[in-house]
Amino acid sequence: MTINITAFVAVMLFSCSNPDAVVMEMGSDDTLSGIIADSVVFYRSDSGIINLELHTPRMVRMETEADIMEFPLGFDVYMFDKGKKTTELHADYGKSFGKARRIEAAGNVVVKNFGSAETMYSDKLFWYQELKMIYTRSHVKIVAPDKQIEADSLVAKEDFSEYTMYSGSALLDVDEEK
Repeated sequence: MTINITAFVAVMLFSCSNPDAVVMEMGSDDTLSGIIADSVVFYRSDSGIINLELHTPRMVRMETEADIMEFPLGFDVYMFDKGKKTTELHADYGKSFGKARRIEAAGNVVVKNFGSAETMYSDKLFWYQELKMIYTRSHVKIVAPDKQIEADSLVAKEDFSEYTMYSGSALLDVDEEK
């Protein structure tokens, strides 16, 4: 009986050891498929001045050729010009393609332009960061104090200062005294 217990303990001790190369391989970057982070706040700046701020409850970064980051619980992005908040973008879901510098936003997409007091609503939006443009082929509605415009698609500057809408209709306040 003593021989069986001794043999069992000896087998267990030697079977649990890992060569250093195997341990190092398990911790290398090549074996990590992605990273999950909660309560993320990300800042992008130029010469020490913040020009973009992103908040998300969860970020999933996938180690792929496309450098994909997913925001499965939504995100909020704030854009600044010379330290002043100009634009806000909210969505229930997002996906960033880092190499392509493109962001897809989906679900209750809202873009607010603080300079013009306009707010855009849509179900889906594509943000091409290199071109500094946003685009959608989904139904879109823009609301401002003096107008409401609805259309089937939109192309706009990323700060929402200029935009073009297609196949739309509008309700405008008209001053009849002029």
